[in-house]
Amino acid sequence: MDLLTTGIKRNREKYTVEIKSSLLWEAALGIAAITNKDLISTLDLSEKDQGWIDQSLTKDMKDQLEYVQANNTWKTLLQILHEKDFEDLSSFSEYVKKLSSQELKGIAVPFLGTKAKALKNKLLNGSEEALKELQYITKDHVFLPTYLEFIYKVPTEKLKAHLIAVMSGWFKAIIEPNKGKLETILLRDKTLKEKMLNNFEPDQFVEWATDGVQYPPEPSVYKVLLIPHYIYRPWNVEADLEGVKVFYYAVANESITGEGRFVPNKLLVQKYKALGDETRLKILKITKESKVTLQALTTELELGKTTVHHHLKILKSARLISQNSNEYNIVDGAIENLPLELKHYLES
Repeated sequence: MDLLTTGIKRNREKYTVEIKSSLLWEAALGIAAITNKDLISTLDLSEKDQGWIDQSLTKDMKDQLEYVQANNTWKTLLQILHEKDFEDLSSFSEYVKKLSSQELKGIAVPFLGTKAKALKNKLLNGSEEALKELQYITKDHVFLPTYLEFIYKVPTEKLKAHLIAVMSGWFKAIIEPNKGKLETILLRDKTLKEKMLNNFEPDQFVEWATDGVQYPPEPSVYKVLLIPHYIYRPWNVEADLEGVKVFYYAVANESITGEGRFVPNKLLVQKYKALGDETRLKILKITKESKVTLQALTTELELGKTTVHHHLKILKSARLISQNSNEYNIVDGAIENLPLELKHYLES
């Protein structure tokens, strides 16, 4: 599964895993997905679904979404949702209304690392110099420099009104008509993941739950928070809180279809199909020993490039090998997790 990074890189330790889900998370992530114009065509939403969403939104709501797109306020929505477990939309709105300017902007500015905490405090006290320093620290990030400037400058009441309006508008137009379906999908996926939680090491579990995201432990992170979503499929979205790594991950296919317990996970089937071929097993053994190019594989296997490329495509689809530039390498975690995944399927 592909990964969108909205956090920053930090150094590496052992962590625990927690899974949360709610329709409010789904709403905020839906707003994030639909306003990401570069990725909207890659979403698992059909043209019919996208058309329905467009027709369901009022002119005012579309204006609010344009504001989200321009200023990345979906990030603010997600930051607020991490503050507490809100019972419903009204409790979210009431919470936002009661926040002071300092509190709201303090929540909106994400965790940027321990060294940046002092700069964040200065920013919240109105330091333009701190803003510039934080923008420099985040200069390679796709949206954080402009987002930080927006939060620094935006009037608090204007931001509050927007956050409440866009969350309420999306929830009422898109979430409520599908409430039963979405609740079932999210709960089904959360339950499925929780059943497997104790069968893996934490980093193995994260890789399995997110369909391929490798996240080794790091010293400053004590917990990984997993939050399932439906509308942003097939993407996983990454974020940072202080001491916590967050993955908003795409729900599994079986959580959507609700297929019976005798139906195996589609990726599990793909993996075993990929293994059922002599040439592909040879490729796995070669890539286990070292990273290798397509040309090197064709030479070693004495096969044509088209044939080898076909086998590589199957192994990549099964998440058994990865590609970096023109080199291929085995995904060790995927191989190690296979017996556990099979055991879970047979015993669940």
